Amino acid sequence: MQVRQVTRTTNARIAGSTFLLYIATGIVIMILSGQANGGPGTAGKLVGIAHHLLQVRLNIVLGLLSILYALVLGATLCSLTRDIDADLALLALCCRAGEGVVGAISTLATLGLMSLSTSAAGASSASPSITTALAEFLFRIQGWNTVIAATFFAAGSTLFCWLFLRGRLIPRPLAWLGVAASLLLVICLPLQLAGFLSGPITMLVWLPMALFEIPLGFWLIVKGVGAPAPAPAERTDAPQPALAATIRR
Repeated sequence: MQVRQVTRTTNARIAGSTFLLYIATGIVIMILSGQANGGPGTAGKLVGIAHHLLQVRLNIVLGLLSILYALVLGATLCSLTRDIDADLALLALCCRAGEGVVGAISTLATLGLMSLSTSAAGASSASPSITTALAEFLFRIQGWNTVIAATFFAAGSTLFCWLFLRGRLIPRPLAWLGVAASLLLVICLPLQLAGFLSGPITMLVWLPMALFEIPLGFWLIVKGVGAPAPAPAERTDAPQPALAATIRR
């Protein structure tokens, strides 16, 4: 039992640290992408990438780290919640693993865009119209892939938050906030991917998740998780067979 508690504490601290690192890495990726892709139109973005190759290369490394973060979170959160419901914890782990695997496509698209930008700047570049069309497609792939990976994230987060709530592993208000924030993304992200949702609201729907994950990260590092709530006790008002036989005698 003592070893199990130590393992739970370690996993909680790893998960909390990974939550915060994942958020910080995502912010850095957004800043670097804004610097590299800030040009007007697809051609301007390609020129920006060619002029900011260091930022693009850093984004590739950070993108790979983000994949690792998703896998680490899936493994540690599954370990923390499997005593509540092993099947749901495994399904949530698969969602977070899917998030990481799908996220790798964005890194491939970034590599393709970097190759196109350097080729377009050289003397051996292909037709400008072909290069621009291919670059525009890769930019679209990045956007679509981000939403798809986020949908896997939202599904896994919903399941893990529900298990946190059921097992009373974290404060109930924080767990309820996680469930609500995750469900909001589960609803909105497919609508965004299908084109029904656009504009500033696609960014605002992430605010509740940020208000949940940042405190959760610090809570897991400092407090860890509580012991899983015991399962409801079986009814004891019915007489047991041996006791019933004694009563009849």
